Amino acid sequence: MKLFRCPSCDNTVFFENDRCLHCGSELAYFPETGRFTSIEAAGGDDAGRPLFREGGEAEATHRMCANRVEHAACNWMVPADDPLPFCRSCRLNRTIPNLLEAGSREAWMRIESAKRRFVRTLLDLGLPLESKTENPGDGIAFDFLRDSWGAPPVMTGHDNGLITINLGEADDIERTRARVELDERYRTLLGHFRHESGHYYWDKLVRGGPLLGEFRALFGDERTDYASALSAYYANGPRPDWMAGYVSAYASSHPWEDWAETWAHYLHTVDALETADSFGMTLAPRTPEGGGIASLALTPRPDGGRTFDDMMRSWVSLTVALNSFNRALGMPDPYPFALTPGSIAKLRFVHETIRASTTE
Repeated sequence: MKLFRCPSCDNTVFFENDRCLHCGSELAYFPETGRFTSIEAAGGDDAGRPLFREGGEAEATHRMCANRVEHAACNWMVPADDPLPFCRSCRLNRTIPNLLEAGSREAWMRIESAKRRFVRTLLDLGLPLESKTENPGDGIAFDFLRDSWGAPPVMTGHDNGLITINLGEADDIERTRARVELDERYRTLLGHFRHESGHYYWDKLVRGGPLLGEFRALFGDERTDYASALSAYYANGPRPDWMAGYVSAYASSHPWEDWAETWAHYLHTVDALETADSFGMTLAPRTPEGGGIASLALTPRPDGGRTFDDMMRSWVSLTVALNSFNRALGMPDPYPFALTPGSIAKLRFVHETIRASTTE
C-alpha cells in the first residue's frame, strides 16, 4: 500500500483513516483515480444527498459511501452520477451481520477494512470486478455471517462468485485457535479475502480457457474429486513432499486450493512490495561473505517495467528482512513460508495470467 499525506497539513495518513489526526481534515479514497485526499462539502444532488469535492478542487464530483453516512464504516467515495449508494468495495456485499448484536459492528468494521485493502489491490491490478447487483451471473458478492445456536457452523469459502466469511474470523482469539487446530502457518482476514478470491478468478481467467492446459501441467488436474481430496487432506495431513512444490501445506490438498493459495501469495507480494517502495526501502545486506541475500530492487506491480524474476528477488530479500526484524522482537515470522522453484513457477503463472487478463 502506498503512503499518503494530508494535503492540508502534510501529516502522514493511512489508507484506513477517514480524518487527519493532526489537523482534523476529512479524508476519503477515490477508487476511480486511486487518490486519497481531503474532502470538502459542496452542496447536494437532486435527491438531497451531500456532495463533496476533493480538497482544492472547484467542482463537487462525489458523495460519501452510504456505509460512511449510516455507520461510519467506510472512507471511500462514490461518483455523483453513480446510481448505486455504495462504493466499489461496499457494493460487493450481499449480507452483513445484524449490527445490533453484541460485537457484530466492531467485527464487521474490521472485515470491511481488510476488504477495502483487498479490493484496492484488485482495482490497481486492473482485474475485472463487478458486483452481483451489476452482473448477477458473473459478478462477485460477499456474505458476512456469524454462527448461530443450533445451526450448522458458517463455513468460510467460495461458491460461484459468492464468498462467505465467518464473522468469528474477526476475533483474534478465535482465528488463532482455528489456525492452531488446523495446523496453519498463516491465517488473517486479509488472507481469507485473497485466498477465496482466487477461486473466483480461476473461474473467470482459467476455467475452460486457453490457459487450462498449462494450469493442469503446473497445478494438476482440477477434475480430481474435490470433496474426497479435502477429506483425505484433513484425515492424513499434507503430502510429505509438499514443501518442494507448494506455497503452503494446504495448497497440496487439491489443484483448486493450490491455485487459490498461490493467488493469495501473489497478492501478498504485490501489496507488500508496493508498501516497501512507498517507504523508499532498500536493502544492501552486509553478510560475512558479502552475499547471500540480493539487494532489494522494488517492483510493486506486474506492469511496472520490471520482470517477474525481479519481483521474486525483491520479495525474497524483503521477507528475509521482515522475518529477521520480527525474530529480533521475539515475534512470529510475518511471512512463515519458503518459496521453492516449484512454487515460484506457479506464482509466475499467476503473474502472467493477471497480466494477460489486463492487456486483452
